[in-house]
Amino acid sequence: MATSLTLADNDAGKTGKLIKSTFNLTDKNMEILTQKEHGILTINFNRPEKKNAITAAMYQAMADALIDAETDSAIRVILITGKPQIFTAGNDLEDFMKNAASLASDAVPPVYQFMKALSQSGKPVIAAVSGAAVGIGTTLLMHCDLIYLADNAKLSMPFSQLGLCPEFASSMIFQQIVGYQRAAEKLMLGEAFSAEEAYEMGFANRVLPLDELLPYALHQAAKLVALPASSVRVTKRLMKGDQPQAVASKMKEENQHFAAMLNAPEAKEAFMAFFQKRKPDFSQFN
Repeated sequence: MATSLTLADNDAGKTGKLIKSTFNLTDKNMEILTQKEHGILTINFNRPEKKNAITAAMYQAMADALIDAETDSAIRVILITGKPQIFTAGNDLEDFMKNAASLASDAVPPVYQFMKALSQSGKPVIAAVSGAAVGIGTTLLMHCDLIYLADNAKLSMPFSQLGLCPEFASSMIFQQIVGYQRAAEKLMLGEAFSAEEAYEMGFANRVLPLDELLPYALHQAAKLVALPASSVRVTKRLMKGDQPQAVASKMKEENQHFAAMLNAPEAKEAFMAFFQKRKPDFSQFN
């Protein structure tokens, strides 16, 4: 049973003992936990009281962890996960709006640093998702190599409902994975979809019972750790081909539109409605 698997009781875990193993519990506010162990960097959303909504400080912590992992030869695999009932509710809207001006400035906001580091990682990235993955919680999955979903996972990209547009190359990558019509339905309507539908569309590798999700993801990570690191990295690079350049270009294009639309009346109405806990009225806009 997958629930009984641990890093210590499989061959890959034993191999992991030969690799420098460290343990770090980081972030000053503990809202992002990072652990380095057995060749795996685990990044864990740890803000359940706010549904793991992501702040600029959390993005910075994750960006720093990914950048560090890229040059740490002891780290061979990256695993991103959340809590059993929530992966992430997406951006913390109050914090997001407070820092919105930086999206249009020359400064590189923490969210951009994180997504750049994730999309350009040369090491395999695994996502283990349970509960809701809203907005960037789904977008970031497109930049992972293996995606495992718990049966309670629910994904959504509600950008159109907020008067915004897709972000971080999701308009390109998502349709490459699931096809144009399915991508159009999810991105234009912004409606949530289940783990089973994500799997059926080819967006996820496997759907598992909740209690088996993290053990299985760790088991898969341990198998990757046991393989020659150079073989895994070159395989990933060959599979990506020219995609990184196209992704970077699409990210720039989307983010320019996104930053402009944040200041448009539609987005202002959507965010005001959110804070006032009412349904937005877009009928006044063309």
